Amino acid sequence: MAEPSKVIHVRNVGHEISENDLLQLFQPFGVITKLVMLRAKNQALLQMQDVTTAVNALQFYTNVQPSIRGRNVYIQFSSHQELTTVEQNAQGRGDEPNRILLVTIHHMLYPITVEVLHQVFSPHGFVEKIVTFQKSAGFQALIQFQLKQSAIAARNSLQGRNIYDGCCQLDIQFSNLDELQVNYNNERSRDFTNPSLPSEQRGRSSQPGYGDAGGVYGFQPPGVRPVGFPQMDNAAAIAAAFGGGLPPGITGTNDRCTILVSNLNTDRIDEDKLFNLFSLYGNIVRIKLLRNKPDHALVQMGDGFQAELAVHFLKGATLFEKRLEVNFSKHPNITTGAETHEYSNSNLNRFNRNAAKNYRYCCSPTKMIHLSTLPQDVTEEEIVTHLEEHGTIANTKVFDMNGKKQALVMFETEEQATEALVCKHATSLGGQMIRISFSQLQNI
Repeated sequence: MAEPSKVIHVRNVGHEISENDLLQLFQPFGVITKLVMLRAKNQALLQMQDVTTAVNALQFYTNVQPSIRGRNVYIQFSSHQELTTVEQNAQGRGDEPNRILLVTIHHMLYPITVEVLHQVFSPHGFVEKIVTFQKSAGFQALIQFQLKQSAIAARNSLQGRNIYDGCCQLDIQFSNLDELQVNYNNERSRDFTNPSLPSEQRGRSSQPGYGDAGGVYGFQPPGVRPVGFPQMDNAAAIAAAFGGGLPPGITGTNDRCTILVSNLNTDRIDEDKLFNLFSLYGNIVRIKLLRNKPDHALVQMGDGFQAELAVHFLKGATLFEKRLEVNFSKHPNITTGAETHEYSNSNLNRFNRNAAKNYRYCCSPTKMIHLSTLPQDVTEEEIVTHLEEHGTIANTKVFDMNGKKQALVMFETEEQATEALVCKHATSLGGQMIRISFSQLQNI
């Protein structure tokens, strides 16, 4: 271990981890004076006010494994005794000023389109062109300003900021390109100097991506300010994930996070099975089965909107031959205790990544389930064998999507499909943990 320093080096900082997540990890030990995210290396440098507080933090985390959003992070003293301006600027390749910015968006919970990026960056100068694309590093965009000074001002102002509250963090570098080539004006690319460009190549359908949910962000709700700063409220952003409007019966205004579930089958239910079902509609913080009412349970969701989705879509669903009662609880949250199961750091929470896509897939239980993260060599027979104890399987289909093996399985009833999902989600098939959700397809 390096000699003690007030600068702490953090490794395994995934793209889903924000600056606020790291601050919460170290703020109990003292004042944090500087924080540098080294996104290209999945690392961070964090400077405490003095060496003593840094030593206290490292001593504590010697005995307690630090974990953020289900990911273990690893900390040690940095070889730097002080974070200088040089270290703060040494992030990735982009430090030679240029009028074109390379923007990577981390912790992307909501769809980001050209229109959103234009609203965020145009206050700093005339934006000529924007191109968005998906890379292994995540969702990225190239943004070309008319003037280099505008690009510099945008980077200085927006670097590390969130487009929405708590997510969609901007990581901005200068690109080494001289000019962007834009062929189409649509939600993925646009030349603001040439509005006459076609929206698509003739005969070619729209490419799938974050902007394919029926024209997401083709809306501007009354009273909602443009995205950027101040940030758009999350209800409007989530509405965009549903194609511009919330599903019928969903208000988007509920702020109660805890749900009371009753009429459970006490012989067959447990916390993990409830997690598998309710995690279809949002991240789960904790679950508690009530010992004084064995057929009742409390489920605390990540926020009020996710709780509203769960109540709306699961009310009246049948599980283990019991019709569930699903309502908002009078308790604002579930207090931690011996009888409480914690899930806030579970890597099985579905909405830490690709939340926009997951919101669009929210629905009431159906007869059809969708299986993903399957072994590449899996067969239909193996899938049927894995699931058939839960009901009569009417049809199956195994297929490849973007080089990954997936499957659709149709049961005779919604109840059978629901049982298969709660019992077999996150179980092992052929040595791989599989993921199961409901499909809205009517047939295979």
